[in-house]
Order: sequence, then C-alpha cells, then structure tokens
Amino acid sequence: MRFLKFFLWSCVAVFCGLLLSLSGAFLYLSPNLPSVDSLRSIQLQIPLRVYSSDDKLIAEYGEMRRSPIAFDEIPKDFIAALLAAEDDNFANHYGVEVSSLMRAATQLLKTGQIQTGGSTITMQVAKNYFLTSERSFSRKINEILLALQIERELSKNEILELYVNKIYLGNRAYGIEAAAQVYYGKPIGELTLAQMAMIAGLPKAPSAFNPLANPARSKERRDWILGRMHRLGSIDQARYEQALAEPVDATYHGASPELDAPYIAEMARAEMVGRYGSAAYTDGFRVYTTASSTRQVAANEALAAGLVEYDRRHGYRGPEAHLKDQDTWREELDKFRNQSGLLPAVVTQTGAEQITVMLRDGAEWPVSWDSMKWARAHLGTNSLGPVPRRPADVVKVGDVVRVRIKGDTASFSQIPLAQAALVSLDPLDGSIEALTGGFSFAQSNYNRAIQAKRQPGSSFKPFIYAAALDAGYTPATLVNDSPIVFEDSLDRVWRPKNDNNTFLGPIRLREALYKSRNLVSIRLLQTLGIPYTIDYIERFGFRPEDLPPNLSLALGTATLTPMEIATGWTAFANGGYKIEAYLIERIDDRNGETIYRANPARVPAPDDADQGPTEAEVSTFAQQDAPLETSRVPEEAPRYAEQIIDERTAYIMTSMLQDVIKRGTGRRALEMGRADIAGKTGTTNESKDSWFSGYNADVVTTVWAGFDQPQSLGRHEYGGTVALPIWMHYMSDVLEGMPEHAPPEPSGILTLRIDPESGRAAPPGTPNAYFEVFRTEDTPPAMGELEPGTTAPGSPLPQSESAPMDLF
Repeated sequence: MRFLKFFLWSCVAVFCGLLLSLSGAFLYLSPNLPSVDSLRSIQLQIPLRVYSSDDKLIAEYGEMRRSPIAFDEIPKDFIAALLAAEDDNFANHYGVEVSSLMRAATQLLKTGQIQTGGSTITMQVAKNYFLTSERSFSRKINEILLALQIERELSKNEILELYVNKIYLGNRAYGIEAAAQVYYGKPIGELTLAQMAMIAGLPKAPSAFNPLANPARSKERRDWILGRMHRLGSIDQARYEQALAEPVDATYHGASPELDAPYIAEMARAEMVGRYGSAAYTDGFRVYTTASSTRQVAANEALAAGLVEYDRRHGYRGPEAHLKDQDTWREELDKFRNQSGLLPAVVTQTGAEQITVMLRDGAEWPVSWDSMKWARAHLGTNSLGPVPRRPADVVKVGDVVRVRIKGDTASFSQIPLAQAALVSLDPLDGSIEALTGGFSFAQSNYNRAIQAKRQPGSSFKPFIYAAALDAGYTPATLVNDSPIVFEDSLDRVWRPKNDNNTFLGPIRLREALYKSRNLVSIRLLQTLGIPYTIDYIERFGFRPEDLPPNLSLALGTATLTPMEIATGWTAFANGGYKIEAYLIERIDDRNGETIYRANPARVPAPDDADQGPTEAEVSTFAQQDAPLETSRVPEEAPRYAEQIIDERTAYIMTSMLQDVIKRGTGRRALEMGRADIAGKTGTTNESKDSWFSGYNADVVTTVWAGFDQPQSLGRHEYGGTVALPIWMHYMSDVLEGMPEHAPPEPSGILTLRIDPESGRAAPPGTPNAYFEVFRTEDTPPAMGELEPGTTAPGSPLPQSESAPMDLF
C-alpha cells in the first residue's frame, strides 16, 4: 500500500514537473512565436510559366513544381489515405497527441534531445511553414506551441489545405497536385485509389518510398496505407482488393511543353527576371506571349527543313561517332541529344537496299537507300566525293548517325553545321508572331535572331532607296550602272563591283533594285550624302554606331540582327510607321489577376488615321512600356505609332520590292502563286551571309542563314538559295487560305506612261513605254520640257568616274 502511494505521488510529481516545464517553456518561447494568422496569406513558391498567345505551354521555370489547390478540390479518397498514413486521429485532437508529448519527454530525459518525430499533421504544418528541420528541444517545443495555436485559429479544412500544398513529394514536386502531374501526368482528382495511396505514402520519406526510384518499397508503403484505410473503414473490401491488385504504374512526367519554342521562352524568362528579379521564378507568374503556336510550328519546320536541304547539297560529313562494343550501344546513345527532330541512332545492319538502325529506346528501324543517295562525301565547301552506289559506301555497322522519324518511315540525315534565324512580326503593332534563333536550342542556346549582328548585304538596300525616294528620286530615275573607283588620302583604292561583274549603263531605279546593282546603290548614297542618309535610316530604329559612315553602307555592311532588320522592314508594310517589336502580351499573377498588359504603339486604323500620334504621345512612348505595379491593370488609351516616312514612299517601295519577286533575285518565290508579296534577297562577300526579308500587309518575316564563325556558304549559295527557301516555306504555311492583302494605295499617287530611254513622261506612240507610279509632286516632265542647263535628280553620271573618298 505504501509503495502504491509512493508510485502515485511520483506520477503526480512527474506530471506536475512536466506541466511546469511546459508552462515555463511556453512563457519563455511564446513571445517569439510567429503569427498563425499569416498562414492565411502565405505565398507558396510557384514556378514561372510561359504560354503562347493561344494558351499553349511553352516552358516552366523554377526549382519547385507546385500547383496549389483548394480544400474542395482534394478528393475524399486522398484525404482518407493521407490521414491513414500520417494522422488517423486528426479530426479529434487539438494539434498535439498526448502520447507524442510523453514520448518527447521520455526522449528528453534519456538523451537531452528529441530523436524522433511522431508529429501530427498540424505539427508538420507548423514545422513546414515556420520552422527548420533541426532536431532540438526548443524547436520541438515551438512546434507544439504553434500547433496548438494553429488549431485554435484555423479550421481542420484550412490546416489540411496548407499541408497538402506545402509538402515535398520528390522529383521537384511540392504539393499533391504537382506530385500527381509528375508521377502520373494528370490531376489529383483523376487518379485511382491506388495511385492516391501511393502519393499519400511519400511525405514520410520521399526518396525511400519514391515509386520511380524504389518501386518495390513504394508498393509496400502503398499497400500498408490501403490496409489501414480498410481497417479504419474508409474503403470496403472490394475497393481494397481492387486497389491492391493495381500495378505500380508511375512514370516521370516532366513539365511537358505543348509548343516547342525555346528561344521564345528564354526571351520571356529574361524579360521577367529583368522586371521582377528572382521573384519571377517563385511568385507564380503566368506569361502570355504574342507568339502564335501555328506560326511557331511553321517557323520551326521551315528553318529545320531549309538548313537540312542546304546541308545535303554539301555532302555527308561522316558519322558522329563509331561504337565498337555492341553491349554498350544503348548506353552510349544516351550521350547524344535529340536535335530538332533528328534522333541519334546506331547502325546495326547494312544491306543492298536499306540499313537498320537502333534508337536509344532499343527500337530498330529500317532506313531506305533512297533517303541516303544524297550522302556524297563532303570534301570541302565547294567539292564533293563520288556518288555512292550502295548503303555500305556511306555507313558501316556501329556508326552513330541521325534519322528523322515521320509516321512509320525513318529517313537518313545529319545535323547541319550552318545556322539560321527567323523573325516574323505583325507590321501593325510589332508583336512577335514566331521566332527561332537556331537549328536546335539543345545544340546552342545562342539566339541568333536577337544576338547575332551580321552584315545584311543587299537586304539593306531598300532603306537607301527609300531615302532616295523621299529626296525626290522616282522609280523611273536613271542612274548609271558603270565602274567607279575611289581613292583616299593614303592612296588606297576601292573598286566596288556588281555581283556578276557586269555593268548595264543608265538604268531605272526600279530595275536597279530588283537586279540588286551595287554600283547604283553606291551612286545613290554618294549623291544623297552620307550624313543625310544615316540620319534618315536611323528613323527605322537602327543605332548610328551600327551604320558605317562611308559608302560601303550602300552594300549592306552595317552590323544588324535579324530582329532589327525585320523591325525596320515593317515600315514598308504598314504605310511608313515606326513600330517596336515586343513579346509579352500580358502577365497574370498566381491568382489569375492580370498585372501587366502590353500597350504597344500601333499603326492607326483607317478611321483614326487622321489623329496620328501627338508630340506628347511620342515623347511618352518609352515611359508607357515600363512595368506596371502588381495590381489590376487600368484601361489605357491606345497609342499611335510615329510616321517616319511618307506613306506614298512606303507604297512605292512595296511596288518596287514586288518586282524583286516578279522579275528579280527573288523570282523563286513566284512558286507561291501570290501577287501580294514583296521582298529582297541579301548576300554578303564570299556568301558568308544569306538573307531574305519580305512581307505582305499582314506579316513581315526576315530570315538569315550562315555560320556562327563566318565562312563561305559555298560558291553558288546566295540569299535566293539558302534564306529564301526557308522564308517561302514559312510564309506559304502562314498565308495558306488567306486572301491576298497588299498595302493599299494612298492618296497622292499618280501612274504615268514612261519613256524607257529618258525616264520622262512618254507621249502617245512611244515604243516600249511602260507604266510607273509616282508621288504627285515628283512626276517627271514630258519629253522636251526640261530647260537647258538643269539636271534632274539622279540623272546619269559619266560612264566611268574616279572620286575622292574619306573612308572605306
């Protein structure tokens, strides 16, 4: 009896001591505890997501994959599985289980520290949101006190919602919705009971019970949870047995882009980081770009097909590697990346009419000899080996090659060494509708569309010609296409020449443009003056430091990116207005609230064209592009683009550039069967750069092709053979089914019959007279009207001339 009393008093003493200790700890620690109310406004880390204009996911950036969901969206089966795994008395306790407290006290008395968890879901919420994972007495007491506070201030539903959205579940998945997408590729609400139990088993040990890394252990954990659910009455026998019978079918589902536009995604990411810093990756922004998914797909396909076509003309450079040990073929293939649809494969057999290749997944594909006949050995830029007669002349067993799979057919290919870029803009507001900066982002993330400054060659000449038209020249003005020599004060001599080294004598400006006569461009620039011309060209958005202050500017020796060229060309397509290219249409926050909406300067519609931009509007253009505060976006008045050249000049330039297609260096584009397209080729010295820029009233597109380290594309490669086919492929896809739409004729345009010999208005009966368009004030005089001693603008210069020159 005495012993019993002693034991009871001892228990009371221990209890009182424990109570006093906890009370003392509470009094000591409670002033430093965070506010539980802050949980209601907590900002979980959500990755940045980038979309096309038609809501196709392009990319996701951020270390944590998370898609928060509300309590009402959590399936009841998952709640039952989670409680069975983590805290089956969750509905009844007040944040802490007494047994957990006793266990913590026992561990403290024995070791002086907390060694195991035993935490309730509420305690885990306290730890996940407010505390570290450190195992210590003070941290555990804080966890207990916070759990008690959380239970007093939040409902059970709120606590569960916080928990399921915060927990780490492996493979960068935070929260159950992200985990469902990572492991099963669908929302949590669409998972089976067995799949939900699998995810419910992850919080305890995301690595040990991971169904991808440890499928056997994860199945044991899943089955244990299903058993507990059955014993607790959450599921009946039939559902229990059905779930047990399900195999472990989890596979990794990364953030699968719906649209392949990595260069677009990287541009959007960089702009978002510039606006919001590191918060761009964690604050759940959804960025909607101006890129159209259909046009982006067309751009990808056009660029890849054009480079492959060019590459094949220059022969097969041999296998990327040769693998000897057949047992390691698949393992070795893992070292080679897919690039723009070209898959790495190892040759397993060669026959008379085909070869057999094996892909990384072990699948074997036949490759027909017909797809290999192009593969003459590459000996140099301008030379090829003999025509192969059989597959064994091209490859041997063990060679690592590239194949393209289309449907049930595999064709032989190789990764091009040359590169290209394509930019496509809406000429009315500058929105980027498609952009690709190279053959493969996996091969190189260098975005040639906005980073590669190259010489545009003759695709720059329209800016020189526009300056001449605004200075009083006309398409009928005769300019002498003849040799000219320049000398400087150091006796250095420059003898510019035409591409084919021929001279045509006096030639109309229109013909000089569509035949791309270099000497005419030089004479124009010489007559206009370099200062005037550079000042004029700057209107198109070019920086003066990129424009050489000498006569070589007429040949396109400026250093410009494809984006800059395309942006400049929009003025010809839109009636002479300056627009600026932009990519981000709008930004939504984590709650779906729009916090930024682009308001670019637009070309005035016909109804408001008379308004034009006021001086105040023009002066505030840059300011209105600044990021808005993260609040509801107010309505903004439309902004009008600045008119930088006469709309009639733009119309006449379009007419002249249409002739480049009809009878000039862009004749290959006649295959498109459209009368509304205009454009210009460009080829630099030794064919190091190939360009084509072109448009109709709806879309402006520029294509560049060349090598990253400048070298010749080949003796017979020009803008019309490399860049133009890519442009045609893309524009044919984009304009298919669309009615022809050329820029409309503005007022103040006059059409006259012109004498081809003099460039003057032709009287009736003049042989070979033709119709030409003019600005009303620039119409040429009739035959015989010019007074003696006067000179018409751009009248023919002598057949050969030597002139001083300050700079080359």
